[in-house]
Amino acid sequence: MSKILTVLGSINADHVISVPHFAKPGETLSGKQYHIAYGGKGANQAVAAARLTDFSQDAKVNFIGCIGDDDIGQAMKKAFAQDGINVATITEIPNEMSGTAMIQVADSGENSIVISAGANAHLSTDVVEKFATEIEQADYLLMQLETPLEAILAAAKLAKQQGVKVVLNPAPARQLPDELLSLLDMITPNETETEILTGVKVIDEQSAVQAANVFHQKGIETVLITLGSKGVYVSQKSSMQEQATGEVVAGFRVNAVDTTAAGDTFNGAFLTALLEDKPLAEAIRFAHAAAAISVTRKGAQPSIPTRQETLDFLAQH
Repeated sequence: MSKILTVLGSINADHVISVPHFAKPGETLSGKQYHIAYGGKGANQAVAAARLTDFSQDAKVNFIGCIGDDDIGQAMKKAFAQDGINVATITEIPNEMSGTAMIQVADSGENSIVISAGANAHLSTDVVEKFATEIEQADYLLMQLETPLEAILAAAKLAKQQGVKVVLNPAPARQLPDELLSLLDMITPNETETEILTGVKVIDEQSAVQAANVFHQKGIETVLITLGSKGVYVSQKSSMQEQATGEVVAGFRVNAVDTTAAGDTFNGAFLTALLEDKPLAEAIRFAHAAAAISVTRKGAQPSIPTRQETLDFLAQH
């Protein structure tokens, strides 16, 4: 029986420039290595899932997103298809630009991003309804927060009604209604996003436990709080359990060059592993490996590894 992941989210053309440090107000910097790369959180996660999926096992990655009627939109759609993604669910918006992100990458490896939504702002409830079948027939629905919230909510409701597992990577960080949180089976925030959504500042495992419990109280069964180089705190609590069970799953130490799309790579890889029925800790380790490879390379989608590269990395570590 085929396994299906449907990703709903943003598609951006990333304009990337390397800088010694982030420009201060009024400061002009000389940058280098300017290039355009394909990005957008939704697109990155769909690409990661597709590159890391074993398609020989009758798996499928659908991607619901919007592009403009510009050349870069068509080029990105073509690239998604080459990665094995089903692009029949990508909608072209007339008289609109594809989403754009301006990214500075500092010598420290950190990045600073400014986004113009463009066509992403048109990912409406109508688009969700148009591709309801791809949502309802999936095993997992993976979403982020770079597209309109009402469509994210509509997709979560559709998925929930059909018993599809709903996973939210709540990035970029923002407040969310309890109505949406109650529809989630799984949430994958980083420390900043966790603090905004729970009010708990995550500084150690004890505070991660506190934050995870806030999510559990809102009805979310599985919580993964990404802790940067420290790894991931994972906590599970079903309605049958009195206490949540949690642990830190350590990551891999590598030399980071550019952290753009590391979190997206993690999410795409993690869902791929879950589709293959890997145990939670093993799925996280697989995702850690893919994300570790991605930070050693520049760019968003150009940095995302293949399945074979990830398996080779795991064999060596």
